[in-house]
Amino acid sequence: MKKIDYLLTAIVVSFALAMSGCKDESRISLQTVHPQKGDISQSVTATGTVESKTQVDVGTQVTGIISELYVDYNSHVTKGQLIAEIEKTLLDSELKSANASMESARATYEYNKKNYERDEQLHAKQLISDYEFETSRKDYMVSKNAYEKSKADRVRAAKNLNYAEIYSPIDGIVISREVEVGQTVVSNMNVANLYVIADLENMQVVGDVDEADIGQVKVGQSVSFTVDAYPDDKFHGTVTQVRLNPTTESNVVTYEVVVDAPNPDMKLIPGLTANLIIDVMNEKDVTTLPVKALKFTPHDYPEAKNLPLMADGVDMSPINNDDNRRRVWVVRDNKLYPADVTVGVTNGTSVAILSGLNPADEVALGYSSDMPSPGDASSAERSPFAPGPPGKKKK
Repeated sequence: MKKIDYLLTAIVVSFALAMSGCKDESRISLQTVHPQKGDISQSVTATGTVESKTQVDVGTQVTGIISELYVDYNSHVTKGQLIAEIEKTLLDSELKSANASMESARATYEYNKKNYERDEQLHAKQLISDYEFETSRKDYMVSKNAYEKSKADRVRAAKNLNYAEIYSPIDGIVISREVEVGQTVVSNMNVANLYVIADLENMQVVGDVDEADIGQVKVGQSVSFTVDAYPDDKFHGTVTQVRLNPTTESNVVTYEVVVDAPNPDMKLIPGLTANLIIDVMNEKDVTTLPVKALKFTPHDYPEAKNLPLMADGVDMSPINNDDNRRRVWVVRDNKLYPADVTVGVTNGTSVAILSGLNPADEVALGYSSDMPSPGDASSAERSPFAPGPPGKKKK
């Protein structure tokens, strides 16, 4: 029991001596910084899906059997290139029939027209009855309408025959083929699709941005992103659209942001997942200070030597923050003087100073205490308000 009491007494005395030594050697100092020229940037992260900006479903407007397919998956096509054909026998027959019907209607129309013109002159001289003249005019009008209809039918038949040859509507790459040679395609209410062609040189990324960040995203902001297919490559784009329609999933609200993504190397393909970094703020070559300088408040430490103190007669009345005015403290002649500055953008770490400071000003950031660890000649910088480091246990 006496041995335990002796050990406890020795520990208490050692701790008291250590704390006494630390107190004597501790020094409180003021951290300061000069305004610096630099860049202030801030970004928003999101994930999205790579899509083709222009993607066309190529179909047919006529019913028939696929006779030829001239392109396949991944084929490069140009606008106006023939890519498929439908068997033309029936369509060609329909055109011939329409031509024959049109010629027959034309002959009837011309015959009735001459009769009508002759009867009109006879009726004017009262050489034929009104009934005969009305009958002649009716035959003329009916044959005229029949001729017009036959011409329209011929145009439709010719168009249908042309539709048997299918051409690419855009420059791009075939990313999907929906039919095979010999397959019958039926044109009904919906166009029967043959191919999907996409312009892969001009891609876009549709990203999902969290509701907490969407207010910072604007059209025209620069974007960088990566895809898992090429982890070492960084792609660049520009925000072209911020869609206002929200999407809610598992109580998380996101908004779609469209990013234009040029793809000259053809590395980006539809469906890839992109990890986006949107530069919502990027101010170049501005005067900056650490944000902590705006939070500094002077304190008196009587035991500290050569520590700058607040100058006498300083006006401590609060300032109006509505016009982006803030207060910092500047060290001059070992005294602290307030300086009201106009601040600009901030990224949470640094803030832009628009006016109120000179490059030579020494701005206070905060107090620190230099206290050596027991048995260590070096000192570590730490806050005077933080608790001291724990003592080392003896082995």
